[in-house]
Amino acid sequence: MKPYRFAKAVRPLLVAAAAAAMLSSCSTLNYYSQAAQGQLELLSDSRPIDDWIADPNTNAKLRHRLETARQIRRYAIQEMRLPDNGSYTNYTHVGRPYVLWNVVATPELSLKPMQWCFPVAGCVNYRGYYSKADAQAYARELRTKGHDVEVGGVSAYSTLGWFSDPLISTFINYPDAELARLIFHELAHQVAYVPGDSQFNESFASAVEEAGVEGWLERFGNPLMREAYGRYTARKKDFLALLLKYRGELDRTYKSMAPAGEKRATKARLFLALKDDYQVLKASWGGYAGYDRFFAEPLSNAHLASIATYNDFVPAFRALLRRERTWNGFYKSVNQLARLDKADRHRVLKSLGATVTPAPMVVQRSIGGAR
Repeated sequence: MKPYRFAKAVRPLLVAAAAAAMLSSCSTLNYYSQAAQGQLELLSDSRPIDDWIADPNTNAKLRHRLETARQIRRYAIQEMRLPDNGSYTNYTHVGRPYVLWNVVATPELSLKPMQWCFPVAGCVNYRGYYSKADAQAYARELRTKGHDVEVGGVSAYSTLGWFSDPLISTFINYPDAELARLIFHELAHQVAYVPGDSQFNESFASAVEEAGVEGWLERFGNPLMREAYGRYTARKKDFLALLLKYRGELDRTYKSMAPAGEKRATKARLFLALKDDYQVLKASWGGYAGYDRFFAEPLSNAHLASIATYNDFVPAFRALLRRERTWNGFYKSVNQLARLDKADRHRVLKSLGATVTPAPMVVQRSIGGAR
């Protein structure tokens, strides 16, 4: 198999890292260095999908997964008008369960996440590490300062079109519909992304993935696939509702006039209740354990800080997609929103979300041609 040609692709990353280093402390320099090295390794270990499929040493399961991913990418481009570039045309085996680990932190009695600001991505509510040990070391440092911290594994991420994001071993074995969901979500970030507005970015990508999977299952799914994805989405909805319930109760506690000691006691009680309610929910799913890893570390505010980020404006974006009826029209409207200042953008989205009524999603299929 021929190595993936990445020299030109990584040059912007190395330049950005070098520029940041000249302005940074030693700890920040180390962070950018590991980020550049991690991305570099991800690209350098990447090989074209066609090479993997043609290689007689590729096992049958991986070959089938890559063929499925190729078909999903084709649908994303031809039907959903998502970007047609080098993303997801290569595959990388990383030999670890996650491609990176995100560190999220909040104050002890607040759900407001800390932010870190980076070139291109802007300010975000997490800090990513390609090494779990490095992520845990930074988490310990934050905890010594009194912060609530979560370290969570990440299966995939988007470089926003700066690089050709590969398929990765961390998610290639997802069930078909979940693999489609992930690819649609990450490609959506290349269509519209506003630095410093995670609610907009993630809600938009989540709305694209939802509508995209619905269309993809209609075209390529079978009853078993639709049933399995229906169970997946129902469990996801149930779990999200559980977390939002406790997030709301914690938020009200922290905003109350109660003494700090009383807030801490209520916080401890609510997290115990969350764990108990999760066990009840898990039993109702027949013992499905897919969300157990959420509880791998002691629960903290950081676990709940970003829950709303991925979902706040999804109803608004779906209403906009329903109104525009075509993917091209939808993306045009979304990019018009992206050019507004944050306050106006959120005001428009809240207005769109307030008009939502239950109705089937109808998106016109595009017939061939480029976006």
